[in-house]
Amino acid sequence: MSFTPPTLAALRIGLFSFIIVGLVSVVYHGTKDKIADNERRALLHSLQSVIDKRLYDNDLANDKIQLNANGQTHTIYRARQAGKPIAAIITSTTTQGYNGDIDLLIAINVSGTINAVRVLNHRETPSLGDAIELKKSDWILSFSKLALQNLDQWAVKRDGGNFDQFTGATITPRAIVNEVKNTALFFQQHQHEIFQ
Repeated sequence: MSFTPPTLAALRIGLFSFIIVGLVSVVYHGTKDKIADNERRALLHSLQSVIDKRLYDNDLANDKIQLNANGQTHTIYRARQAGKPIAAIITSTTTQGYNGDIDLLIAINVSGTINAVRVLNHRETPSLGDAIELKKSDWILSFSKLALQNLDQWAVKRDGGNFDQFTGATITPRAIVNEVKNTALFFQQHQHEIFQ
């Protein structure tokens, strides 16, 4: 049986495509567990940046829920010790940053205090708005151990509140203070749902 040149070319392309698909499948199946493990480790590293791993004994990465509020879906990781709630670690995003969205991780203790706040992702101006990063400044630590009281005073000093702003960059800290405040209010309103 003889094939015409166009038929031979089509067979070669088909065989080549079959081999490529097979190789991609082999690589995917060979690396998917490693990728999942790396993603889990990165998640735990982020979560442990806002809560000490000695404070909980549950599988923090898998003890989570999602709740919607004000058009935003919050993923909430729940820290427990011997089955009792210890803290909620809430993902939150403000769209009010100077250069766009700022993703936050906010840990709130069941006692009604902020455990810690960390910035996960942002596009703020280097050497100005990026002072929200812990490696650039300790400004983000000003939330640690704050009680969820007098939330009406949670604003930057320029707006009559208690939080410092950055010289030449008020928009970025204002966005974060407002988002942490809104997340604290969300926690107060939904604490029962979070830990049920």
